[in-house]
Amino acid sequence: MEQSSVTRKGQVTIPKSVRQRLGIRQGSKIEFSLVGDHVEMRVKSTPQDVSAGGFGMLKSKRPAVPVDFDPADLLKP
Repeated sequence: MEQSSVTRKGQVTIPKSVRQRLGIRQGSKIEFSLVGDHVEMRVKSTPQDVSAGGFGMLKSKRPAVPVDFDPADLLKP
């Protein structure tokens, strides 16, 4: 059984091995239930996987910049 301390704000770090086993990651929704003298925790939802690079996450309405664009040309009078 793993242990964790409670911060003064009431926060607890879920041990890494428990997070990995339950698939808990940033954005996961957790439900807590008081059962007698202990608390039960259930994972209610886990966000979709996001690629590590983030490529393609943002969409723009602006046209793409040409490959041969040189920003130094903007400084020429």
